[in-house]
Formats: sequence, structure tokens, C-alpha cells
Amino acid sequence: MQASIIKKDEILKIYKSLNPETHKNNQGHALLIGGSYGKIGSIVLASRACLKSGCGLVTSFVPKCGYQIVQISSPEAMVLTDKRNKKITNVKFDFIPNSIAIGMGMGQKKATQKAFLKFLEKNTKPLLIDADGLNILAKNKKWLSLLPPKTILTPHKKELERLIGLWNSEEEKLEMVHNFSIENDLIIVVKGAPTQIIYKEKCYKNTTGNPALATAGSGDSLAGIITSFLAQGYKPLEASILGVYIHGLTADIGALLTGFESFVASDIAENLGKAFLSLQNK
Repeated sequence: MQASIIKKDEILKIYKSLNPETHKNNQGHALLIGGSYGKIGSIVLASRACLKSGCGLVTSFVPKCGYQIVQISSPEAMVLTDKRNKKITNVKFDFIPNSIAIGMGMGQKKATQKAFLKFLEKNTKPLLIDADGLNILAKNKKWLSLLPPKTILTPHKKELERLIGLWNSEEEKLEMVHNFSIENDLIIVVKGAPTQIIYKEKCYKNTTGNPALATAGSGDSLAGIITSFLAQGYKPLEASILGVYIHGLTADIGALLTGFESFVASDIAENLGKAFLSLQNK
């Protein structure tokens, strides 16, 4: 199946400049759920990327051990905590988010898996699942039926293998991903070089990005960017395509100064402004 190539001209058909009269409540409220002892940085990176992608409000839900870390590292984000100190055991929030991302740095403890299931049983909001959320789904594939239509999954190679099984060629992999998407009505962001976005029979191949993105936390930042666009009202497929393109663009811009080796995930958020400006300079 032939892929559509994601270039700037196509992105400009999706991207919407902000209304000069907009305010934070018009820009959406995103909820990011994840983190565990030693992995709170995943939510910090996702929160910062989400905020710097135009989201009006961001709330991070983390174990208690992450409270001060997120408050200090991302002062613009609001923070809710689990009752437990080191892991997520019960996802509770008292507002209605416009979009949700779950799984980054979350771990796979039994109590966390139960909390994830309870969350899925209740959630109806636009959803992105990443990292340990994907690994938990791979262990409990019956839970796929609980996902809202067009839920976005963002697996790297190993996470994808756990979800769909092993493949013998690139062609077989893509066929398996297409079938998985069709069977479950899911959008699959297949992270790699290049990243491809697959929804049912459609495939979109990204053209931005470079080896600088091969660094810890890059995927957490991507999750935050896509979730930001979901909260702002982009359709799930649009949010995925635009998010992947912008994410790669930050590395194309930032690595010119840092080089590939010295580019780290926090540089993604730092270069988002330049990435958006490059879109506005048509």
C-alpha cells in the first residue's frame, strides 16, 4: 500500500494559527497520566511539550513522589497525585479534560494495571496511550475493546512487537499494523526512521526528524505534543500527523546547534517555538 508523504504543504492544510482573541480555556485542557518512582521525568517532558504546543491548560497525574518534581520542573502545569507514593493505583480527577495521555513512565505493577483497567472502563475522552500503557495492553489484549474509536497508540519497535507479534519483513509489518488498526479502530504511530502514521487502509510517512531523536524521553515529548493538539480540537488523525511532523522538525532545527549526539529530549520543547514559527513563515 502506497504511503502519503507528509511534507510542509500538507501540514499547512492541517495547521491552524491561533485566534488573536483566544484564551486559555479555548485552547483545551490536557490530562497526562503516568510516572513512577525514578521515572517522573517522563511526565515532566510530556507536560512541557504539551504546554509549548499551544495547550491552554495541562494537568499531570502522578504518584505522590512526583508532586514536587513536576511542580518545580513545569510550574505552568497543575498536578494531581495518587494516594500511593511510588506508583499509580487509582486515577481520580475532578474536571473534564479535552484529551488524555496515559502510560509514560507508569510501570507495570499489578496495582497499576488494575488502575489502568478501571480508567479505561470509564473513559470516553480522546485518548493517547504510550509506553507502559502499551505494554499493559499487550498483556491484556481483551482491553482493546474498551478504547474509544480512533485512540492513538504510539509504539516503538519492541512495543509494537508485543502488540501485534513478530514480522519477517517491512511489508509484513505494515500489513499487520493495518490489520490491527482496522480490527480495533485505532491510529498507530509507528515510531522509527521514518515514523509512519497508520489508520486502517491509510498510511502517512513523515519527512522530518533525524538521529538526534534517538534519545531517552523523545517519545514522552511526542505524546505531549499530540495530546496538546487533541485538546485543542484537532481530529485524532490530524493531531497525530501534525504532532509527528512538528516533533521531527524540532530536531531538524535544534540539532543544527547541538549536533545529533548532544540533542536531548528537553531540547524538543525548547525548539517547539522555532518549529511553529517555521510553519507561520509560509
